[in-house]
Amino acid sequence: MSEPFTLYKLIILYMLDKVDFPLTNAQISGFILDKGYTTYFKLQQALSELAESGFIREEATHSRTFYHLTEEGEETIHFFRNKISDAIQKDIDGFLKEKHYELKNEVSVKSDYFPASGMEFTVRCQVIENNQPLIDLTLTVPSEAEAETISNNWSKKNQEIYALIMQNLL
Repeated sequence: MSEPFTLYKLIILYMLDKVDFPLTNAQISGFILDKGYTTYFKLQQALSELAESGFIREEATHSRTFYHLTEEGEETIHFFRNKISDAIQKDIDGFLKEKHYELKNEVSVKSDYFPASGMEFTVRCQVIENNQPLIDLTLTVPSEAEAETISNNWSKKNQEIYALIMQNLL
């Protein structure tokens, strides 16, 4: 394994170690590609190898992939943190500090759908806060198209729906 490729993996582990929530593929890619550290394909290979090695855990939905740092990944980054230059660490720390609320908010809203019995689909919509569901709504709909629409709309309308539910139940 080449030295730069190892660095890409360490950058990913470092990013995940610095936050208390998972990061999406898009969030990690956005930072690394914007900084010009590597290409999209090398980054995807690094993510894949980290997952295969058990250093990160993937959580895939229809629209996004979330990455969680595993215990093995945490041990590895603590041991090899000094292999990442101070300048790169500073870039990552600055990015995470500047975008912390935006990144956390983006991953706290989750939705996915999957086939249920017969021709129906189950849609699961969540808002996670401090690793606990603030709301966890499961719906059964008659078609995949409806499931996809609900899943996509959840990210836009979850606050409004949560407020409406609370207003009607309290």
